[in-house]
Amino acid sequence: MRFSVMNYQSTTIKSKWTKTKWLLQSTRIKKYIPKTLPFTYENLKLMLSKYSTVYFKPTGGSGGFHIIRIMKMGDSYQTQHKSVKKRYSTIQELYSYLKKRSNGRDYILQKGIQLATVKGRPFDIRVMVQKTDQDAWKSTGIFVKIGKPDTVATNYNQGGDIGFLPQTLSQAGLNKEQIKRIDDELKKLGESVGYVFNKHSTGFQELGLDVALDKGGNIWILEVNTRPQIYPLKQMKDKSMYYRILSYARQYGRRK
Repeated sequence: MRFSVMNYQSTTIKSKWTKTKWLLQSTRIKKYIPKTLPFTYENLKLMLSKYSTVYFKPTGGSGGFHIIRIMKMGDSYQTQHKSVKKRYSTIQELYSYLKKRSNGRDYILQKGIQLATVKGRPFDIRVMVQKTDQDAWKSTGIFVKIGKPDTVATNYNQGGDIGFLPQTLSQAGLNKEQIKRIDDELKKLGESVGYVFNKHSTGFQELGLDVALDKGGNIWILEVNTRPQIYPLKQMKDKSMYYRILSYARQYGRRK
């Protein structure tokens, strides 16, 4: 699903690594960033010496289609792309496989976050922030992307479902006070990220933060999308969030 770009006026930055470096320069935001490094052989060894799960992501990809999860399994390594799992006995074999998969494109390595689950299904959170007509950043919508069990990505276009934050967190076992704390923190975080982006480039009108909630209730920014999709919200029975986001979006030429 693509939206009209004829009059679309919001800056787009494709490189995940560029955006991650911006966030790491902010003393307020950097604590929310999982360890992330460009893909090289040395960085692969370093990341897997520290973390049991690492994600291999294209710097310019979207939709989660090319993400590979790497897990340490004793003395070997397991990769998973979509539902396909493979094993490698050495890090050299693993690197050769990933290098071939990269096909000359830039990739990053990111520490794996064990996502909170609801009814056995992992979920992450999309925080939508948009500019008001007063040029201030405002969090205009927060929704949840619920993946299938044992999947690498939660994306809607890979069979995931969309839910609202309070109901999903309640089903995950959180109480009202915990849900309010997370909701407030996400809203403030989204707006803070908007102002960080303003320092590095001009013309941003909307951002979509993909945020992980780990099993300890901690918040992590997985990535920031500069052209976030909202069409899955149109499939919800309650479409009020979709129309609220769209009402802000029209001022910078977005129609859907």
